[in-house]
Amino acid sequence: MAEYITNELKEKMQKSIKVVENEIAGIRTGRASPSILQNVKVSYYGSIVPLNQIASITAPEPNCLVVHPWDANAFSEIEKAIKSSNIGLNPIKEHDKLRIPIPPLSQERRVELTKLVKKIGEDGKVALRNLRREAIEKVRAMKDEKKISEDDQLRIEKKIQEITDKFIKEIDDIISNKEKEILND
Repeated sequence: MAEYITNELKEKMQKSIKVVENEIAGIRTGRASPSILQNVKVSYYGSIVPLNQIASITAPEPNCLVVHPWDANAFSEIEKAIKSSNIGLNPIKEHDKLRIPIPPLSQERRVELTKLVKKIGEDGKVALRNLRREAIEKVRAMKDEKKISEDDQLRIEKKIQEITDKFIKEIDDIISNKEKEILND
């Protein structure tokens, strides 16, 4: 039973890490990356779909993205979605594609982005701590129901803390790498 709790905890924490990684991937640095457009949603034939489901996105140059819509009818909707996405990019229409120049970041904007990255990281850590609390509550309930001994309870709680520490360090590393990327590009 204790093994089940720790495995379930690892699984849930891994999902929390993925959420943090996905949110951070959408924050732009000074360099072009298709992940900048990952959160752009396009109105396409009455449905709202992610941009990457109706177009290919490439970064042929360090300061430019290229979007190739698979359906020529989606051009104007894609252009409108990118402009209204609040990421500060203005696509330029060229024949069968959209070219999106990536302007360099000002130092002020870099500082704002690092604060945002830290906030996302902190939210991720809060989620991990909540998962830890739930797991510990389950273990204590098992002890109260006399399913495990007090020694087992302490051993499992220690293991839960070790797992939590490992995942919190992983978030710290992700945040640190993204901050370096933002500040040094």
